[in-house]
Amino acid sequence: MRKKSHPTSVDRRNFMIATGGLGVGCALSPSSLWGFEPGGSKAETVIGELYETLTGPQREVVCKEFGDALRQKVNANWHVVKALIGSDFYTKSQRNMVHEIVKQLTSESGFELISKQTEDDDGGIDAYSVAWFGKPGTESFEWMLTGRHLTLRADGNTQKKVVFGGPIVYGHGEETAPEDNLFFFQTQKVNKVFAALSSEQRQQALLKASIPSESSVRVEKKDQYAGLRVGSLSADQVGLVNEALTSILGVYREEDAKEARELLAEVGGLESLSLQFYANDDLKSDGVWDMWRIVGKNTCIHFRGAPHVHAYIHIQNV
Repeated sequence: MRKKSHPTSVDRRNFMIATGGLGVGCALSPSSLWGFEPGGSKAETVIGELYETLTGPQREVVCKEFGDALRQKVNANWHVVKALIGSDFYTKSQRNMVHEIVKQLTSESGFELISKQTEDDDGGIDAYSVAWFGKPGTESFEWMLTGRHLTLRADGNTQKKVVFGGPIVYGHGEETAPEDNLFFFQTQKVNKVFAALSSEQRQQALLKASIPSESSVRVEKKDQYAGLRVGSLSADQVGLVNEALTSILGVYREEDAKEARELLAEVGGLESLSLQFYANDDLKSDGVWDMWRIVGKNTCIHFRGAPHVHAYIHIQNV
């Protein structure tokens, strides 16, 4: 496992000063050029500014058509392009801008988690890669960051009713024990729901099959799912489901979490979801279910907790 020291953040004032001399012959464009008002989508604003600094040779590598098949790819460990953020392909100022984008796409605590995860898994964010699909400020656009146990997306809400712009991936390669994983707190929240269930409810929620393949993390748009429907729970139990969902979405920026809630409300709210726990994968035989899913007609949250975490979130109403 590589261990490197990478910059993880830069304050906004120093960031703007630093990017004033990128050495690529382009001045930074105002936020309005990219269709985002001041105080709006800060991540997309920086994505647009970074795009404007790219040289011709850089664009040939990292800029693709919106319809490129790579935009649809979902995998826990891949690079959308070969050029790594920390390589000589980018200037130092451009690398700083990527770090700022990741910071703006996550909550304060989420950025700390992602920074630690990328450091543990591959030496830091600089070991990851990014690509643009379409042009910032147009009707069809998406930015993507990929690498080991991480896919982040940003689309400036150009894809209506698609949270994040598509499925995102997170995880952690810590394998000594489940509770050492950075995202074990989410398993604890979900298992708190299970602990509050009656015997009959547990029988419904606990599935004997193995957790589905990671290739099945797309939204299925069905009305009925295996497991325990949240709509059958008491108000207190639904409150615990809400806590679990908050812990999952809380890693990311507020506007994405808000959109997820809004789209969920359109299809019936929390009550439209189903909880699935997988009995074949109790890692320590302690009744803590390390493999679980939260699914519904517009939602697939997939958490595979061993041999290390691979997790996916896909929420859309299209």
